[in-house]
Amino acid sequence: MTAAIPLRANISSEACFQGQTHGHEGFLLDFVEAKQVSKDERAARVLHPYLTGDDFLEGGEPTRYVIDLNEAKDVLAARGFGSAFQHVEETVMPAMQAAAEKEQRVSKRTTGPRQSHAKKWWKHWRGRGELLRAISQIPRYIACARVTKRPIFVFVDSAIRPNDALTAFPLADDYSFGILQSGIHFEWFKARCSALKGDFRYTSDTVFDTFPWPQKPGRAQIKAVAEAGVALRTLRRETMRKLNYSLRDLYRTLEQPGDNPLRDTHAWLDVAVRATYGMPANTDPLTFLLQLNLTCAKKEKAREQITPPGLPLRSEDRPSFITSDCIQPHVLS
Repeated sequence: MTAAIPLRANISSEACFQGQTHGHEGFLLDFVEAKQVSKDERAARVLHPYLTGDDFLEGGEPTRYVIDLNEAKDVLAARGFGSAFQHVEETVMPAMQAAAEKEQRVSKRTTGPRQSHAKKWWKHWRGRGELLRAISQIPRYIACARVTKRPIFVFVDSAIRPNDALTAFPLADDYSFGILQSGIHFEWFKARCSALKGDFRYTSDTVFDTFPWPQKPGRAQIKAVAEAGVALRTLRRETMRKLNYSLRDLYRTLEQPGDNPLRDTHAWLDVAVRATYGMPANTDPLTFLLQLNLTCAKKEKAREQITPPGLPLRSEDRPSFITSDCIQPHVLS
C-alpha cells in the first residue's frame, strides 16, 4: 500500500493521547497503601486509580493507584496534599536528585532533562494535562494497549488515569467505539502502525491522525454501528464470565479455526461500519480508506469542512448513543 498523506483535521478534543508517564514507582500505591494514604482528606484528592494494558487485558480493572501532584505549581503548593506529598518526598525526591546529579557528571553540563525535572520532582515525567482535561469532560473514554498485535478497545471510567502503556481516546459514545474496534480500522492500523519488538504499536501520528472517519453517515447507519458495538461488548462480558476468561484469553480464540461467536459479532460490526462509509463488501478497505484520506486532505487544504473523528451528531442527540458500561474504579473502603 502506498503511504497515505497524513490527515491533519481540526479535531479539537477528538484526538488520542498516550497515557501518563509517572517516571518513578514511588508515585504508585497498591490498594493497601492507597487506603492508608487516603485517610488524609488532603491526600485523597490526588489519589487516582491507575490502569495499564495488562490490567484490563488480564484482570479487567486497575490494580494500583497513582499520586498525581502535577497541578501543584511549586513545592509549597504540593505540600498542601499532606501524606501524599510526604510519600513522594520520601520515595521519589532522592531518586530524582540522584538522576540529575548523574546527568550533570556524565554530560559535564548544568542543564538537561533530568536536571530540569529534578526542579519539579513531585510531578510526573509526563503528566498529560491535555488528556486529563479532555476526559474530565466525559463520563468514560476509550483505551487500548499501545503495543499490541491487535488493538482491543475498552471503555474506561473517567475517574481512572491511563498509564503510558495505553492509548486513550476522549470519546464516550458507542458509535466511535464501533468504528475503532472494526476490522476496517484494524486493517488501517496494521498498514500504518510502527513496530516494537515484533509487536505493532498504536501511534497517534501515523494511525489515528491519518485514519479517515465516515464522512456522511446517516442516523440509521450510526445507530447500527453503535448497536453492534454494544452487542460486541455484551458478548465479551458474558463469555468471559461464563468461561472465567480474561479479555486476552478471549481474543486468542480468534487465532483458532471453527465457529466462534466473537468472530461472528465482529463480522456484524464490520458490515455496519462498511455501510457508514458506503464501502461495498468486495472493496479492499485499505484502497478505499487511502482514497478517502486523500479526498479529505484535499478538502482540508482548501479549507472545506470534513467530518472529524467522533459522533457526528448534534449535542442534544448524543446522550442516546452513550451507554454506561466501562471499567470501574476500585473503591477504597
